[in-house]
Amino acid sequence: MKKSNYLFLMLMAVAFFSCSDTKVIENLPDDTETAAPVPGYFKKRVLIEDYTGSWCGNCTRVAYAIDQMYAQSDKVVSIAIHNGNDPYHFANYQPLKDLILPNSDLELPQSRLNRTIVWASPEPSNIAQAKALTGNNAGLGLALASTVANGTINLDVTMKFAQNYSGLKLVVYVLENHLIHSQTNYTSYYGNINPVPNYEHNHVLRHNITDLLGDVITENTAAGQTITKSFTLPIPANVSNPDNISFVAVLVNADNLALNARAAEENEIQELEQNP
Repeated sequence: MKKSNYLFLMLMAVAFFSCSDTKVIENLPDDTETAAPVPGYFKKRVLIEDYTGSWCGNCTRVAYAIDQMYAQSDKVVSIAIHNGNDPYHFANYQPLKDLILPNSDLELPQSRLNRTIVWASPEPSNIAQAKALTGNNAGLGLALASTVANGTINLDVTMKFAQNYSGLKLVVYVLENHLIHSQTNYTSYYGNINPVPNYEHNHVLRHNITDLLGDVITENTAAGQTITKSFTLPIPANVSNPDNISFVAVLVNADNLALNARAAEENEIQELEQNP
């Protein structure tokens, strides 16, 4: 009797796993920081969103940590989202605030890794937390190509997938670099000077080309697929110098977690960072 029951259960198991609607689990590679590159996958960058202000004396702490990240890794994309009585105030910040602090005021500084992960304070002591989100084996990659001329931006964002995805959204921003304005400083960073005169503000968010939280990708995002989105728009009126424009593209999932990001200078033509 026991042998008959065992054979019956085995036959039931075979029938279950041979059904046409059985889901196949993908054999995904190790995507941790130090994992060796796997062919077909992509360089994995961490996105750092810095909610800041030139009036915010403690915001230099996060800025210094971002400087350290750029000095230690080539897998970083950062965005400075200025708020308050600031010449670079980003007026349309509310959806971002509601994403990170839905039930609280936006008290600065605030920083997020890959959109939704709190970067532990003090950030300069927690560089490892940000670096741990980088790697060599992202399941998707991005490449940007732009021309900025005669008051117009033409931008192509190419996405390619090494894994199957659904529910993805694309976020595309216009940033500006090399903006000079004094920075209030209550920390010991940047020479312990308050304010820091002629401080250079970089990666400053100026305009969102897509929805701030991303446009839903309706095309096929299965493994092996490539999608290119093209955008044409006038140079935003708040950009001081078109020569200092840069762009950021981010792919996020349905929970608004950034899966990969890429930054590009104006008039730069990029290739996908895919492992050979």
